[in-house]
Amino acid sequence: MKKNVGSIDRILRLTAGPVLFLIAIFFIKSTLLALILGILGVIWFLTGLIGHCPVYLPFGISTRKAREKSA
Repeated sequence: MKKNVGSIDRILRLTAGPVLFLIAIFFIKSTLLALILGILGVIWFLTGLIGHCPVYLPFGISTRKAREKSA
């Protein structure tokens, strides 16, 4: 799996993921909305951890800089 998530993108995913998950658990009363936000939070966190986002592949998007790609 080729990494395609840059440093700033990773930091945002690693912070926003758990925040969304916690909001879904503690503040959302609608079950469907809580489920969607919870799943989205987990996905963002995991893609931040591994540095790869499958949604970026079909569009050819990579937020990694050239310097990060060589390291």
